[in-house]
Amino acid sequence: MSDTHESDSRERGFGTRAVHAGQAFDPTTGAVIPPVHFSTTYAQDGIGGLRQGYEYGRSGNPTRTALETQLAALEGAAHALSFSSGLAAEDALLRAALVPGDEVLLGNDVYGGTYRLLSRVLGGWGVKLRVVDMSDLDAVAAAIAERAPQIVWVETPSNPMLRITDIAGLARLGQDAGALVVVDNTFASPALQQPLALGADVVVHSTTKYLGGHSDVVGGALVLNDDALYEKAKFLQFAVGAVSGPLDAWLTTRGIKTLELRMRRHSESAQRIAEHLSADPRVAAVHYPGLPGHPGRALAASQMSGFGGIVSLELADAAAARRFAESTRLFQLAESLGGVESLMNYPDEMTHASVRGTELAVPERLVRLSVGIESVEDLLADLDAALAGL
Repeated sequence: MSDTHESDSRERGFGTRAVHAGQAFDPTTGAVIPPVHFSTTYAQDGIGGLRQGYEYGRSGNPTRTALETQLAALEGAAHALSFSSGLAAEDALLRAALVPGDEVLLGNDVYGGTYRLLSRVLGGWGVKLRVVDMSDLDAVAAAIAERAPQIVWVETPSNPMLRITDIAGLARLGQDAGALVVVDNTFASPALQQPLALGADVVVHSTTKYLGGHSDVVGGALVLNDDALYEKAKFLQFAVGAVSGPLDAWLTTRGIKTLELRMRRHSESAQRIAEHLSADPRVAAVHYPGLPGHPGRALAASQMSGFGGIVSLELADAAAARRFAESTRLFQLAESLGGVESLMNYPDEMTHASVRGTELAVPERLVRLSVGIESVEDLLADLDAALAGL
């Protein structure tokens, strides 16, 4: 049902699509904001006579359909599916695209939950896993030449080291080998990056992050053009049932309407903070693609319209990183990212604890900042105060 967005929506600007795709006013009352449909079941016009295709809340819900229409429009895609979490979306895609014995070539800097899903859950189902630095296309080409995977999976910018991968180049390498190229676009969001337009096959989102944008709803999404893969993933969405609830879908839709504005503010403030931290001798390294010294800066500028709201930095050692992470006040120590409020994360023991001791392990002296939309001068003062206490 997600491919029912207006035929001309792809010709409209991003902000217009974010506000209007799937958001027609209610035909009964004229309400500008579509209602939240909480019903679990739908009356039929005789046996099998479904109204608009709806029969039961797991198989379809008008509020979820509206969100899926909106998501597809944002990425310029034919289809989107909305799930109860980002990992639920990933799981549905992987099981739709793979069979036991198939292999995933994964970036060596990714969300710990993705690695955990592949290694500890699907690994027991017979899915194989190899890891490579996706920002090095020569290394990717060598890995593919050694043995062609069924899926090439990348995050760009990556979590938490902010490495940048050439999506168009990766798509060519993967597809020439018959692999499905999947891009986790959570860090950039469709406001800053359009992986399908660059050649990727599937986009994955944790809608919990920038799309929802307010730290009040958990969700995930798949966005794609392939009709057959869409039908397989949609069947799993229905059969397994990890769907967005109606209020979750509505909250995500509400967040998306301000995505373009928020991403602009996130990016502007993150740039200021990254530059400020780079000039501080107490900071050993700053990872942000908008910095002149970042190895992926030119590439990021060519495939993104902004550098995003995540900044990672390294302190002198693990002890300093932990003290710093526990000392800020506006930057709250918490999991997740992408909300209007600024968050501090210590990946080694928080979001990336599951990759400890592997080739994806995060430096113990690294902290990750999710820069919110507060006044940037206040955020800088908060960071300076924490650094002064080291």
